[in-house]
Amino acid sequence: MTQLTVDRTRDLARNLVEILTSYEEELIALERESPAIGQLRRAVGITIAEACYVITDQGDAMSDWVPPSDGQARRAG
Repeated sequence: MTQLTVDRTRDLARNLVEILTSYEEELIALERESPAIGQLRRAVGITIAEACYVITDQGDAMSDWVPPSDGQARRAG
């Protein structure tokens, strides 16, 4: 990835964290009343964590997030 792409990705991730953090706070309050909201709150939390990783990462591992162009999935491990 070019530096411009990495910077743009980080900017978008920062915006995503800003937006989702307020939703997560609301979901925490709603979860107290309705435990079923817990799965949605956890999903939002995971998304925030992944966006934070993109923000703090040096960009080296970001190419791992792109699916392979040959249509083949990589095997774990």
